[in-house]
Amino acid sequence: MAEATARGHGVTSSRSADADIADPEAVARAASGPDVAIAAVAPAEADPGNYFGAAANGLVTGLLNAEVTRLVWVSIASLLPDASGVPAVDTDGSPAAYRPFSLGHRLALGVIGASGPRWAAVSPAGDFGPDTSSVGGYALTEVGDLASRISRADHARALVDPAERSGLPREHVGVLPLSPDEKASVVRGEGHR
Repeated sequence: MAEATARGHGVTSSRSADADIADPEAVARAASGPDVAIAAVAPAEADPGNYFGAAANGLVTGLLNAEVTRLVWVSIASLLPDASGVPAVDTDGSPAAYRPFSLGHRLALGVIGASGPRWAAVSPAGDFGPDTSSVGGYALTEVGDLASRISRADHARALVDPAERSGLPREHVGVLPLSPDEKASVVRGEGHR
């Protein structure tokens, strides 16, 4: 929210206490007015498969009812393919404890992908680094790198940038921090690695 506000956008925050994301009518009321939504959801204690499916259905239906035509979905790195083309969640090394959460996210992406809004799913290519400082920009990748760490501020830039564009790519991309030798032209997410 801070990144979008800093860029001069009006931001409407809606938390689970404000609106049930699985309820299309509640989503439509909360989304009335804006032309784009950035959504990050996680189940408190619900079964991830049931939760993410219901959340994606309610979100997409509610956004369409509110005439919101663009969605930036906050996704997770375990769904990005590795260098061999296999998503981390589908590898033998994927932790069993996180598998239901990842598969729930995959289900949500399937619902979103089959829906009407233009969308982009954006996740860290790896994870957030609790002690990672912002480098002032990011690079996008279609390949996961579970060892990489991105700051929350740089990830926020990668969420707001596509929300500002009229066309969204209908794909899931990962966010990597800029390396020291990368040029500023990538800072606003213009390039893919």
